[in-house]
Amino acid sequence: MEEGKAYIESGILELYVLGELNAEEQHEVEAMAGKYPEVKQEISAIALAMEQYAIRHAVQPSVGLENKILARIDGNTAATDEVPDSSATLVAGGAKILPLYPEGYESKLKTLRIALIACAVLLIVSGIALYFAHTELGAAKQQIIALNQDKERFANTVNYMKETNKELQTIADMPNDPDWKIVKLAGTKMDPQAKMMVYWHTSGRHVMVDNSKMGLPQNDEAHQYQLWALVNGKPVDLGVFDVKTDTAHILLKMKEIGGAQAFAVTLEKRGGVPSPTMDQMIVMGGVSI
Repeated sequence: MEEGKAYIESGILELYVLGELNAEEQHEVEAMAGKYPEVKQEISAIALAMEQYAIRHAVQPSVGLENKILARIDGNTAATDEVPDSSATLVAGGAKILPLYPEGYESKLKTLRIALIACAVLLIVSGIALYFAHTELGAAKQQIIALNQDKERFANTVNYMKETNKELQTIADMPNDPDWKIVKLAGTKMDPQAKMMVYWHTSGRHVMVDNSKMGLPQNDEAHQYQLWALVNGKPVDLGVFDVKTDTAHILLKMKEIGGAQAFAVTLEKRGGVPSPTMDQMIVMGGVSI
């Protein structure tokens, strides 16, 4: 609604009715008219106002001049006799010489010149006003774009907070669900200070990595960390992940597993490998019964 009002006040609708816009600008006005009923109504009101102005200021020709023109066209001199012209001059033989311009023509011409000058001044003033209005419209459009961008950023922040609260609530509810196993993975000789946390839901088979408690060095673009579940002494791939300081989620979902005795993480080439590189194992932890 505010956008439609600002568009009406910009002055572009008057240019549209006068036919002073290019094709692209005409399409823009027609699109706005289709979107906002008040814009369409304003266009109709402007067109009606201009039509009434033209009718109100129309100049009717004098009766004498009209009859003279009709008489000359029809070749009937009687029409001129019915409407005598006091400005005619008699010459030898009784012939009449009519002036080139009707009586009062100079006065009307002077009035017309003044009106034309006034119209020209009004046109210049209107052009300047429309220029500034067009500039203000452009600024208003930029403000609308900025507001939409702020709105989008705010929506993303709200969604992030909702997702974060949901994940925090999941972690808070884990102690009340005996099916959740919280597995602490400790560093190996590769990095004794490394550590991380894995959450495993035994009945639901869900496996998640806690990004908020990630104590692994940040990996480069060529490598990724790969999570393994040790099932009866055999490693089972549970997927790869990156360590980032600007992660969007607290919990990172991995592949599901129905049973496991321990979990381990190795540093592998990006995309993962079929079997773990043992000398690249950075953390490991057993599942407590």
